[in-house]
Amino acid sequence: MQRHGISSSERSQEKTSASALEENVQAIKRWERAMLLGRSKAEQVSDWIACAAGSAPIVVVHVIWFVAWVIVNVGVVDRIQPFDPFPFPLLTLTVSLEAIFLALFVLASQNRLAHQADKRSHLDLQIDLLAEREMTAVLQLLQDIARHLDVQTTVTPEQLRDLMKKTDLRGLMNRMEELAEPSSAANPIEPRTATTP
Repeated sequence: MQRHGISSSERSQEKTSASALEENVQAIKRWERAMLLGRSKAEQVSDWIACAAGSAPIVVVHVIWFVAWVIVNVGVVDRIQPFDPFPFPLLTLTVSLEAIFLALFVLASQNRLAHQADKRSHLDLQIDLLAEREMTAVLQLLQDIARHLDVQTTVTPEQLRDLMKKTDLRGLMNRMEELAEPSSAANPIEPRTATTP
């Protein structure tokens, strides 16, 4: 029975697809939440400082602080005695210490994010390898079905054998490293010589 041009089987497929998508989204949310909750107190503080330091209110606070410091210490305000005259050594020391500690907090936060990205990358690799094995099994099964039913295919047996081979990860990685190496060592560029007319 069809209603509005969509069959019941299509509606069932859409529901299955939607439920699979929702299941994947929920699994990712649970994994992300577990990663956030698994942070140590120091990592939480580093993340908070790194996030707050890049916000607009902090920039405004720094601008106001620097302007007020300079105005006070160049003697513009009569009622306040300058305590850090030009070239403002106390301000330089304070800002340098702030920059050092801020850089350390940002680096700690970036290291945690890089570690999390490495975990995602490894997970992606595992899923890709699993998908490749599944596709190899599907190709073998389809080849068996085509052979059993004596179906003529456009894919040659050599192409199928090539696709069904197990991927040599080490050889693939070595090949990628060869391609990533600069070719200047293997093929140096000769300097141009001026030609006379």
